[in-house]
Amino acid sequence: MNDLRAERLQVMLSPEELAAVDDFRFKHRMPTRAAAVRELLKSGLAAVGVDAIPGVKSSSFGVFGRGPEGHTQNDPENGTQG
Repeated sequence: MNDLRAERLQVMLSPEELAAVDDFRFKHRMPTRAAAVRELLKSGLAAVGVDAIPGVKSSSFGVFGRGPEGHTQNDPENGTQG
């Protein structure tokens, strides 16, 4: 894996989620929260059978279906219907 980390990702966590990350970090003697989160992401992706290889579009990992213009389909808050 390339150690060049040019992208920053901010994530808001609940106190319980942060405690779970910290518990994982200390149990596995990881140096930072970021290292723990990267390891958890890697493990989670592997668990669902996703091979995070270059060239795969981020839309392949979406939770919701996207319409032709990028809006979430059937999203009453955004006024879209699919």
